[in-house]
Amino acid sequence: MIEPREAKYQWGQRILATVDMFNDGSYPDREPGALLVSNGTPGEIVNVGYHEEFNLPVYMVEFQEGGVVGCLEEEIALA
Repeated sequence: MIEPREAKYQWGQRILATVDMFNDGSYPDREPGALLVSNGTPGEIVNVGYHEEFNLPVYMVEFQEGGVVGCLEEEIALA
């Protein structure tokens, strides 16, 4: 078994989206392909989990606009 990669960011940290994020079908109340969060939108990490298959950290980020969105490290940066 491969050990999960250590998370770069922690719960409670303020971040910025580094890319536009679109609905991949995970949000049934929004149209598929709808813009969830724009590049540069501020947010806060509210939980850190792991994608088991790829052993990657996944960050649940509450954005001021867009609600809570699951993000990978390459999609966010410290504010």
